[in-house]
Amino acid sequence: MQYILKRILAVIPVVVVVAVVVFLLIHLSPGDPAALIAGDFATTDDIAKLHEALGLNEPLWRQFMLWALKLLHGDLGTSIFTQTPVTQLLAQRLGPTVSIAVLTTLLSVVVAVPLGVLAAYLAGSWIDRLLMLFAVLAFSVPVFLVGYLFMYSFGVKLQWFPTQGYVSLSHGLVPWLRSLVLPCVNLALVYIALLTRMTRATVLDVLHEDYIRTARAKGLAVLPVLGHALRNAAIPIATTVGVGVALMLGGVVVTETVFAIPGIGRLVIDAVLHHDYPVIQGVLLVSAACYVVINLLIDLSYGLFDPRIRY
Repeated sequence: MQYILKRILAVIPVVVVVAVVVFLLIHLSPGDPAALIAGDFATTDDIAKLHEALGLNEPLWRQFMLWALKLLHGDLGTSIFTQTPVTQLLAQRLGPTVSIAVLTTLLSVVVAVPLGVLAAYLAGSWIDRLLMLFAVLAFSVPVFLVGYLFMYSFGVKLQWFPTQGYVSLSHGLVPWLRSLVLPCVNLALVYIALLTRMTRATVLDVLHEDYIRTARAKGLAVLPVLGHALRNAAIPIATTVGVGVALMLGGVVVTETVFAIPGIGRLVIDAVLHHDYPVIQGVLLVSAACYVVINLLIDLSYGLFDPRIRY
């Protein structure tokens, strides 16, 4: 419990620093949102009135203090263009992104970990070389190119899955899954490639340990040996999985754009194009918070795989 409390307390200054950096990056970036809202034919007085209405004429430190006080009360502000609370916009867009992240992670782990263990056990064989070739190709080919190929092959030609859009889980499990198959498989290829190579490398190192050779010499079956090796190699694998989940929750921009999915990634693009400061700040803060929390959970999970960490 002391270790858990220390790790949780260590997260607080990280979140504070992230909040300050996000605020400064957004407000010091070029572009005037008031001028964009007013339009091309706006006068200087119109832009000045908008500055006053939006609070952009206040000193930077005062803007930060007002923003931080609202943040402490769970208020991420209001969108400059849509006049909708940022929390409401995030709630509307979080479902598709979380669905893609969770399904992609599950698919990646289920496929990549067995492939990595198999490649490590058969290191140097043609199966190992074939799997590594697949990993290199999957990691190298652009995500949008694979996405368009999937859309043309399985959506347009075969008509197995919808090519664009998102169906929420409230409309049924099957329509929800059908709308996510192509984007999840498209995004999972990259993570499967990365996780397969990581699993192979870590398991291969463990298979050369003395206790593995002793277990083999005593006649222990292959599957129990690989099970012991996988558990001792689980920490780097868990780290890779956790970082991948955090990055996907931050917004799978390319995948959501290709498949026209109204998620966090699309929201970020629209906000950046319109210099919508509150939305950009809200998305960055939520993404950073997810990243910090997931890294905390990863650190705490290490004790499950390695008893030495618990002691």
